[in-house]
Parts: sequence; structure tokens; C-alpha cells
Amino acid sequence: MAREVWRDSADNEAASAVFHLMQQLIDRYRVNRPVMPLVVAQAADAGAGPEIDARVERLVHQVHQANELRRVPVRLLDGDGATPYEAALDMVRTLSEKPWETRENAQYKPFSFPRSRLLGAVEQATATVVEQSGGGAEGVREERILEQLSRLRWRADRPRRGTWWDSLRDSVRPETFVGALFIALLSVLFGEIDWLLTALVAAGALIALAVAGLLTRAAPPLLWLRRASRWFATTSSLAASSTGYPSDGWSWFSPSGSWRVIRARAAAVAERVADAGAGDEHARQFHLELRVQALLEDLRHAYRPHALDWRRSKRTVPPVVFLPRATQDDGGILLINAINNVRSRRSEVDPLLLLASLPAAEIMRHTPPLRPERPGPGAPTGASGARARYERWVDDLSLGQSPVAAATLAWVLRLPLSTEKLTHEHAHAQLVTYRVRRTWAWWVMSRASIALVVVGSLLGAFLWAGHWRETYCHGPLTDRNTDAIWAGADGDRECVGVATAPDVRFARGNDLELNGAGKGITFDRIERAIREENADIEPGDRYVTVIYAGPLTSTGRDREETRKGLEELTGVYLQQRAVNKTVRRSVKLRVLTANGGEDMLRQLTAVRKIIEVAERDPTVVGVVGLGRNTDESDDAAALLRDAGLPLVNTTNSSSDLPRRYPNYFGLAATDEEQTYALGLVAGQIAKTMEAPHSIVLSRRARNGDKDRYTAEQRAAGKEMLRDAGFTLGRDVEYGLAGGASLNAPLTTICQAERVPDALYFAGRVEDVRTLMRGLSETTGCSDRRMTVFTGDDLTKSTFSDSTSIATNVTLYHSSLAPLDRGKNLGFYGDAHRTLRALHPEGQVTSLASGRPAYEDELFASGQTVIAYSATAALYDAAARGDAPRSAAETWATLHTVDLNNMPTGTISFSRARASVSDNVHGLNIVKVVRPGPSAERTLVCGKPAGVAPPLTAKDCKP
Repeated sequence: MAREVWRDSADNEAASAVFHLMQQLIDRYRVNRPVMPLVVAQAADAGAGPEIDARVERLVHQVHQANELRRVPVRLLDGDGATPYEAALDMVRTLSEKPWETRENAQYKPFSFPRSRLLGAVEQATATVVEQSGGGAEGVREERILEQLSRLRWRADRPRRGTWWDSLRDSVRPETFVGALFIALLSVLFGEIDWLLTALVAAGALIALAVAGLLTRAAPPLLWLRRASRWFATTSSLAASSTGYPSDGWSWFSPSGSWRVIRARAAAVAERVADAGAGDEHARQFHLELRVQALLEDLRHAYRPHALDWRRSKRTVPPVVFLPRATQDDGGILLINAINNVRSRRSEVDPLLLLASLPAAEIMRHTPPLRPERPGPGAPTGASGARARYERWVDDLSLGQSPVAAATLAWVLRLPLSTEKLTHEHAHAQLVTYRVRRTWAWWVMSRASIALVVVGSLLGAFLWAGHWRETYCHGPLTDRNTDAIWAGADGDRECVGVATAPDVRFARGNDLELNGAGKGITFDRIERAIREENADIEPGDRYVTVIYAGPLTSTGRDREETRKGLEELTGVYLQQRAVNKTVRRSVKLRVLTANGGEDMLRQLTAVRKIIEVAERDPTVVGVVGLGRNTDESDDAAALLRDAGLPLVNTTNSSSDLPRRYPNYFGLAATDEEQTYALGLVAGQIAKTMEAPHSIVLSRRARNGDKDRYTAEQRAAGKEMLRDAGFTLGRDVEYGLAGGASLNAPLTTICQAERVPDALYFAGRVEDVRTLMRGLSETTGCSDRRMTVFTGDDLTKSTFSDSTSIATNVTLYHSSLAPLDRGKNLGFYGDAHRTLRALHPEGQVTSLASGRPAYEDELFASGQTVIAYSATAALYDAAARGDAPRSAAETWATLHTVDLNNMPTGTISFSRARASVSDNVHGLNIVKVVRPGPSAERTLVCGKPAGVAPPLTAKDCKP
């Protein structure tokens, strides 16, 4: 419900009728924006006395008071001047230069009058020059006026007010506000994006602010871009005054041409203003109507549709001007005539509504017609007289277009009020006005709303930036990368996913070094080397992309937890370098790294990110790695299968994955294949004993490590011991509590009624040290010879610790990389030379002398070689025929891969296996005896990768 702001009673019927007419015109403006007339109220009886005129005048004041407090822009005018022209001009200047009465309580911000200010600058410059020179030659005066306009920056001076409110408004000027927002936004960006990009954004913003300030404040050469200048240069009212430079000379893209038009028109207007000051009636009428035209254009612009600030939706009531007493002498009638003439000449409809009262004796008529010719000395005759008449016609054309001689005033709505209605006081109707509501557009597009939106946006951007920083490994405000995310709690956070952004490097700062001859080459350097190889691929080169997925980070401070990822990534790099630089294949190899977290506990997250990258990048042909068997390995292989991506696995020895997933290609001997080979040794040992007894010791499930390797090893180990002739005792399990908790399980085993002759350890390499110490210290086992069988995981151990092997224990484990059985022994020297280039000092330790290169600790674990071979197999399928293939084609082609000259033998996925003994994977059985640095490794037996005679008991002597 709108709030009532004014209430009064109508003095007479005429007052009630005029009041309701005005209120309808004002209030209906929001609905259909009716054409606004010039309403003139006057007593119908020309002989009415002053009392009747006072009633009509009071009627105007009453309507003014009714709208003064309801957010309608109103102005009560009272001309001040020695002549009607000066009084009318003063009223126009009042409307354009002084505040309207509702300035502080308007629907929208106060009106601006740039066109009127431009004419005011011309008037001010002209007055200054005329006062200083007192005349002078026309050309000289024109140049001096233009010089004065330049000093004024083509804007009239505004009166300065020193109130505290104006000081406050100056402190929050738009340029200051924008500057503050710029600083706030820059402070947010500086913490979110690269410093160079921040500097570029800051420089661009400063240049934009400088240009904007120059556009709003500067005079030439940017004057032609201002709205007022465009109107001044294109309005047809001034076209006749500057025929040498027509309106089409102005253009957004022609500063010089536009500037010539503006200068020519300014000089013409200045001359007319000077003539008007000298008393020329033609010039005075021209000057007044030009001023009125500028005023109406400014008001029309204030209500224009499609403005960025939605001003048409915010201003729902018209501006209203009141003339309580308009006469010929006070300039009121002259002003009404000027507005009527301009409206009749122009096609645009402006929003101005005017209410005036005329004394009964005044006659409302057009501006009296001017004499057709102005007298002048030496009136020309003949041909020259015709030319003079043309020039005079051109000079008067702007006035000649006005209907000054017409019979009626087209825009004036006359209200002749009878004396009876003006004096009929029995109809005391109640007159009420209500506050005009601000529209929804005012709330949405107000400065406060915009400031709130900007502040909210900055705050939201800051909060979102914080969210993105906490979610994504590289999550700045403007350039976040969603392919790698933070996983885990704050203390155990890891960056998991695919490193597709330069700022995402999983091994950044990881100073873990390669073993043996690779000493000095860090994990960080290997990752950077892969990035450098990728960067060398030119945009026009043909290439395929392989994604290596492995455990590239650790949650603790022990960098040793990432050694598997380091060694496998080194093998991937060696293959990439060989393809791109050594062999120089026509299809290059691009490598992306994907981190599955410590012990591959977050491999599903990594796989999902791999799939997202592959969906965007058609050059991705498959995945290498995922070499740890966990509870998530099945789901990871299934996700890749559904996405059409082949997986060439490195060291995952699962027996189930190759059977269940056609996209899975493994280079590692399976658990069944390993235990078959260990069984050849175990069977011979069992034959030397009477009633051989054994126990399987394994990790307990659900330790939070998602370990599936030990569960499959346990099942395969039990079957192997049974087939070898051992009787099986009850299985024993151990848990994890900051490490392997083996005290209680070993006490159970060693103090049992029957201490086992053999122990199958289905655990992880990190638990072996605790196991051996326990077997050498626990009563019942410490003085008994025992054989321990275990899987391939022990290949990672160097057994350099003095407590690694108990003196009474013989350990047999399998090795997935038979480095001594491959045909390409030159690989090791080539790999050493390639890695030497990555050393910070340009050289690394030489390969161990006096023994084969593959026995150097750089290659001993076999993980580098296996990763190298897996990458070679995937690349061979992806680049078959020297043409890059899609992931689907690569998957199909992998079944035909047959690489003979590889470090571990022949890498082949094409041959079917008739039985476990006929496997095509490389395998060695290793025997380890004696403790500490003197631990002795012995290769019991083995076979290269590819088709080879199956192992027999004769080959595998204990």
C-alpha cells in the first residue's frame, strides 16, 4: 500500500478538475507513457478581476504542493530578467543548471544535462571574449571563442558548494569507487593467478581506467565521442548554420572530420549568442529555442529505453514544470511558445509536462512573427542580392521551420475555466496524493545493489577460490585445473589425478634419488624431464599420449614410499626418450603422469580423472602402470574398459584380472605362475624331510590398505605347499598398527606344538624386516632352521640392513623381471647414458664394474625395466605402421604385439597359454641367505618373457 504524502480539499470545481487531470497524466505515464502537453489554465472571462486570477494561480500552486513530496521531479519557475527573452532564458537555465526540488528524494538519480552544459560553455566563452574585446573582427573573435572553449574543456563551470554532503559525495565519486573495486579485485587476483598474468591484468585495467577517465573529462581530441558533442554535430537545427560541414561529417571513426563539424557549429552558435546579447531579435529567438531543444533532448535522454542503467524502468513519472503566473513580460509565454515551436519542429517526443496559469487579460498566441528581412547597411541588388537572399534564408532556416505563423499552438492544452467553476465552493472534494514507489529496477540496478553484487561477487570469488584451492591441486580463481584434486585429510593430503597443467607436478620437491648408478637423479628431475620431452613436441607433429598411473606421492615424510613410482616413471621416460630422440620415430610419444596416491589407495579417483582427460584428448591411447593389486583394481580395470582404454599393467600379479578384463594386458607373472615355480623348489625341499609341516602367515584383511595382493598370495601359497607335500597348519594373520604387528603371531607359530618347517609369507616387503627379526629372536624359531617362501614383492628390497635376514632362515622369492635372460643387454648402457644427462653435475656414478650392468641397483628391482617394456608395448600398438591410432584401435592391436628384443625377453600378448607352466611372462626364482650386507642372492632358476620351455624341478634346484 502506497504511503499518503499530501491531503487537501479542492477550493472549487475547477481546481478539482485540473488536479485530477494532472494526476492522471503523471500516474498513467508508467502504464502507457502518454504524450505530455503544455497545460495552460486561464479564466475564460477576459474581464475577470485579480481575485479570479489569484484562484487560477493558487490552483497551480496546489498541484505543485501535491506532487512535491511524492518523488515526482518538479520545478516551480519564476523568470528573472530585464526582458522577456532574458527571463525565459533564465528559466531554461534554471531547469538545466540548478537542482530540481525533488533532487534528494527522487525515483532515480538527478537529471544530467550534458547538451545544456555544452551550450552553457559556448555562452560562457562568448561572454568572456565579448567582454574582453568589445567586438573585433569576426574571424578573430571566432578563434578566441574556440580557444576559450578549450580552456573550459567545452563545459560550463558548475557552482561549487561546500557542504559536508558534497564532500562525502566527492569521496565516493564513480572513479574513486571503481578504483577501490579495482584494488580489491586485484588483491584477490594476485593471490590466485600467476604474477605475470596479474601484472598484465593490472596494466590493462589501469589503461582502461585512464582511457575512461580521459573520455569523461578531456576536451579535444576526444570531444567528438561525448553524447553532447554528437548531438551538437548532428542535430538538424544547426545544419543551416554550418553548411560547409554537414551533419554526415560526424563519425565515431573520424575524429578530424567530426572535430571540424563541432568547431564550425560552435562558432556559428557563438555568433548567434553574441548577436542575441546585442539585441538581435532573430538571434534571441534562435538562442532560446536552441537552449530549449537541448533541455528537451537531455530530458528525453534521461528517459530513453535500453540504457544500461535501466533508467526508463526506474523513472515512471514525468518531469513537471510549474509556471504560477505566465505573462508576456515575465517570459512565461515566450518559454511556452519556445517549447511548442521546438516540439513542432522535432519528431522526438520528450517527457516534459508543464502547467501554467495565465492572467485573464493575457492573450496566448504564437511568438509574434519576425520581420522577413533584417535591415542592414548597403542592401545588395541584382545577382548579388539573390545570393544575399539565399544566405539570409539559410541563416533563418532554423527559425523558418517553426510554425510561428500557424493559427494554433499544437502542443498547448488550453483550459478555459469559467468563473462559475472557479467560485463554486460547495464541492469541497478531498484531494490526496501518494508516494510514487521505486520500481524493482531501482533496487536491482542501484549503486547500492551493484556495490553489494560486486562485494558479494568478490567475497564469493574469494570463498570459491578458497574452495577450489582446497579441492584442486591447481585451483586459482581464473585458471583452475580440475584433472588433479586434493584427497585425504589435511595431515595426509595427496594430490591425486592427472597432471595436465604445468603447475601440477606430483614429484615437485621430491629429492628421492635413484639407486646405484642413478645416484643424484631425483624424482623431481625425472618428472621434469618428461615435461621437457612433451614440450619438444611441435604443434604440427603427429603423436600419441600414454598416461602412466602409479604411486607418485606419500602421506608421510618418508620419501622412500615413492620409490616404486620413481623407478617405474624412469622406465617410462627412457622409452619416451628413445622414441622421440634416439630412434626418432615419425609418431612421437607424449606422456602424462597420473597419481594413484600412496600404495595406490586412491587409484579409482585417478582412473576417473584419466577417463575425463581421455574424453577431451583423442590422442590418449591407453594407460601404463596401476602396478599394485588392491581391492580397487577390479573396478579400475572395469572403468577403463567401459571408457574404451586399454591398460598395460606393470607389476600387478593378479591371476584374476587377465581372465576377467579384455582390456587388461599384464607384463608380470601372475600369483599362480609364481607359486608354480616356487613349488618346484618347495617340492624338492619337502622330500628331504619327514612329515614336512608348513604354515601360511598373511596380513589380516581390512587394515585400511585395501590390499588384495596378500589375499591372492595366501590362496596361491596354500595350494602350492599342499601340492609340494607339506601339511598345512592353521593360518596365522597379523595386523597393522603403525607397522606390522608380528609379536603375537610369531609367538603362536614358534611356541606351537609343531613348529613349521616352512613358512609361506603372504605379506608386503615392508613387513619382511620385522618378520626376520622375530624369527631370529622368538623362542622356538631362533634355533630352528626354516624356509620362507614369498612372492615378487621382495624384489624391491636390497637386504642391506643387518637384521633383514635371520641366520637360520633361507628365503625364496620370485622376481618378475628376469634381467639376465633378455637379449637386449645394450639397453642398460643406453639407459645409463640417457640418465647421465639429467644429473645436475652432468655425470652419474658408473655402472658396477666386474659384474653385469643389469645387476646394478639402478635396475635390480626390475621395475624400471618392466615399465619401459610396458610403455614400449603400448606405443608399438598405438603407432603401428607409423600412423597414430585411436584408443580403440590400440586396444585391438595390443593382441598382436610381439616385441622380441626387450631386456627381459619377448613381450607378447598374442599367444594363448595352455597351462600355468606354459606362461609367456618372464620369471626368476631367487634364493637369499645370510644376514646384513653380506646377504647372498642366488638365482635358482628362471625363464625369459615369451615362449620358452617351461620350468621343471631339474631347473630349480634348492
